[in-house]
Amino acid sequence: MLHPEKTGLLLLNLGTPESPAPSDVRPYLRQFLSDPRVLDIPGWKRWLILNLFILPFRPKESGEAYEKVWTDEGSPLLVYGRQLTNKVQERLGEEIVVDLAMRYGEPSIPGTLRRMREQGVDRIVVFPLYPQYSSAATGSSLEEVFREAGKLWNTPWIQVVPPFYHEDVYLDVQARVARPHLEEIDPEVVFFSFHGLPERHMRKSDETGRHCLETPGCCEKIVEANRNCYSAQCYHTAGKLADKLGIPMEKRVICFQSRLGRDPWIKPYTDELIVEHAKAGKKRAVILSPAFVADCLETLEELAMRGREDWEEHGGELFRLVPSVNAEDDWADAVVELAVRTTGFLKPAAESADEPSAAANH
Repeated sequence: MLHPEKTGLLLLNLGTPESPAPSDVRPYLRQFLSDPRVLDIPGWKRWLILNLFILPFRPKESGEAYEKVWTDEGSPLLVYGRQLTNKVQERLGEEIVVDLAMRYGEPSIPGTLRRMREQGVDRIVVFPLYPQYSSAATGSSLEEVFREAGKLWNTPWIQVVPPFYHEDVYLDVQARVARPHLEEIDPEVVFFSFHGLPERHMRKSDETGRHCLETPGCCEKIVEANRNCYSAQCYHTAGKLADKLGIPMEKRVICFQSRLGRDPWIKPYTDELIVEHAKAGKKRAVILSPAFVADCLETLEELAMRGREDWEEHGGELFRLVPSVNAEDDWADAVVELAVRTTGFLKPAAESADEPSAAANH
């Protein structure tokens, strides 16, 4: 009888430096911003910007920001990633290898793929932990997985869990986490803040060239032309999540954060709207960031710290960040459900135990 092929589940996230020290932040930023899917400009121009304007200054600034959110266990993104990996492993059982990799930094994609091969994994389900699709995150991560897997003599069989921006199993967990904060604060405004991208990324995702940023309200509905548009998927996520939470339309604000450089990014900008609503007399605000499944620098420092400072400085009083789903038990359940339902490769241990053995069928 042939030995059954072993299956693995590879959880993917973006990455983190090994420490807040500029000496560790610098190589992380170099790897991240050298990616042509992130800085999608001519190579010579990317090199100049990176080496003349970013790397001489930003590692120290970013390191100071990381220092504010760093924990005794390390980077929050990595800590939550490991916790989630362990919980998913418990649910799937020992027959399936569950591992975590980062697109940039450690644990690296090449190292994790080698480790899975050493454990006899032939079939891999890749789960990019990005709810909405973007070429800069999802596309880059998948490109790296396929590139590195292709270097192996025995290439693994790979299937990918698609973006889950619209999936109830994800949004229900986020809503469950958010509900107590909304009830406690009773906000006058609820910000749905998503990581920003240059506007040109939206245009490039529209293969028709006639819809994204070309028509009024182009992100209000998912259609054929914008099915891969990050911004349209963000609007869909925000609308569906707000409906689940019963947030009135007049309190909903969709915005985009973390812009870099002078090129136009997706509007409106989170930092500007926080100030604008505080100046307008709003006192209580809640902010969610459902583009992130794990809290990280962009949520903990940029929103919870700097966002609150801007809110209070301009007249606001209460400002609360809703945590990401992180390693919540029901999020681990959702990861398993999405991986099983969208690929058919995986079966939780309890499910497998209930099935009759092959021998029993003969």
